[in-house]
Amino acid sequence: MIKNSMLFVVCLVFLNSNAQEKKIWNETEKEKQERLAWWTHDRFGMFIHWGTYSMAARHEKVIKNEKMSEEHYKRYFDNFNPDLYNPTEWAKMAKAAGMKYAVITTKHHEGFSLFDSKYSEYKITKTPYGKDALKEWVDAFRAEGFKIGFYYSVIDWHHPDYTIDRVHPRAPKNDADYANLNKDRDMNVYRKFMKDQITELLTKYGKVDMLWLDFSFPGKNGKDSEDWDSVGLMKLVRKLQPAIIVNDRLDIKDYAGGWDFTTPEQFKVTEWPTDNGKKIPWETCQTFSGSWGYYRDELTWKDNKQLLVLLIESVSKGGNVLLNVGPTGRGEIDYRAQNALGKIGDWMKYNGKSIYGCTQAPAEFEVPENSILTYNPTTNRLYIHLIDYPLENFTLKGMKGKIKYVQFLHDNSEIKITKRQGFGAGAGEGLNENDVNLSIPVVKPNVVIPVIEIILN
Repeated sequence: MIKNSMLFVVCLVFLNSNAQEKKIWNETEKEKQERLAWWTHDRFGMFIHWGTYSMAARHEKVIKNEKMSEEHYKRYFDNFNPDLYNPTEWAKMAKAAGMKYAVITTKHHEGFSLFDSKYSEYKITKTPYGKDALKEWVDAFRAEGFKIGFYYSVIDWHHPDYTIDRVHPRAPKNDADYANLNKDRDMNVYRKFMKDQITELLTKYGKVDMLWLDFSFPGKNGKDSEDWDSVGLMKLVRKLQPAIIVNDRLDIKDYAGGWDFTTPEQFKVTEWPTDNGKKIPWETCQTFSGSWGYYRDELTWKDNKQLLVLLIESVSKGGNVLLNVGPTGRGEIDYRAQNALGKIGDWMKYNGKSIYGCTQAPAEFEVPENSILTYNPTTNRLYIHLIDYPLENFTLKGMKGKIKYVQFLHDNSEIKITKRQGFGAGAGEGLNENDVNLSIPVVKPNVVIPVIEIILN
């Protein structure tokens, strides 16, 4: 009996020890919600992928895609001189589009640092440009009221101690060749370099609101949390910037405090993402076209309605959108992106209330046909986005007694509650005593996606 009791105690100690090992950050759920409150309110941000690959102008992974030698790729570093770089213009453009926060690539997979790092010679201050572009960016975006975020790739195809893996440009065709290629490389040296650079980023530029780390690829010839020392890295991040928000790409989803939000990339989710059955914070990162870096000849650009539907649908499922621009080698945002941002801004100017502070509508509200709902729990207002514009009658199922007032959001013009219009057989069908019919003008408002605002009782 005593032996069994001792075994029981040992098991408890072991379980408690494991529980301790799985915790990086002590925080209640309420405290986490408060820390993420600005982000879940703002909903819409700008992603910026900018590095020496913008000189090639054909994808941010051009070195990998074209199997370039390092010597060949160096020409982009040697000639990188973005003389038209004006981050204040970028910030004003993002602000006019309705974006509230921005995340920039401080270092992408190519290993080039957009900041003046004392731990690397492969940095912007060693190019013809010669200045710390990141500092200029931070100052400009802060001046326009943005929350700022830093993207940092834990992958590094330039560092001599970063081991070659299956996604590396030098990845061999035969598994047996990995050991020979990596015999003089030391991930311990690289891990220290990575932590030193992240320490610079989180101490030299004031308050950093978001850190976007990218990415883990576990499995054969891959890299996981052990390769990055993800636990140690996250402890460092939390210590240096306790209020920061961090994504989930370090392969430590099972650690409390190891991540704050999940990041579906380049697709629309079908429903609010969950973890162990619980809804979690999320943000989809998206491009205007297919690549993240500047791609001069890419033609698969999304149109305005596609982009707006992406934003509206994401908010309707409790999520955010981080929409990417890839500036050119001279430091300007692609004219196609500028045009697209302008159109988004035209819509957001009048309809942003249906995005900011909004989330998934309560289940009691039935989604009308060809529409998307968002809901603001603070103001108790329901927003109906008319993806396809209806003809005169617009029925709201089960809404009788729930509505105080109805209007179009873009101009606050009243929408009347009336009996269903029409004559002949079937004119009054489809309504029951708990339904409400809105009388919609025949002529569609001059808005690509009109929004009905319902002030609820």
